[in-house]
Amino acid sequence: MYAIIETGGKQYKVSEGDVIFVEKLGAEEGAAVKFDKVLVVGGENTVIGTPVVEGASVDAKVVANGKSKKIIVFKYKPKKGEKTKKGHRQAYTKVQIEKINA
Repeated sequence: MYAIIETGGKQYKVSEGDVIFVEKLGAEEGAAVKFDKVLVVGGENTVIGTPVVEGASVDAKVVANGKSKKIIVFKYKPKKGEKTKKGHRQAYTKVQIEKINA
């Protein structure tokens, strides 16, 4: 059984036992999280929501909070002597999918 959930403006295809990285959630490590925006529940009978599946949810547990690798944003304008260098580290939450309720 699988489900497609939406969180942080992105969609993820998940199954029970999967570990995924999502946009930062306001939850501590070890806390239980419930995703209510379930777009599709698949398996023997596939249910597609309009836009979400009524009564479906996905239970997960927060494994860790952290930051991803640093990316460098470098802007340069030729013949002007204009250079800008910035770094960015995106915050994430690592969650483990425990149960799909459909």
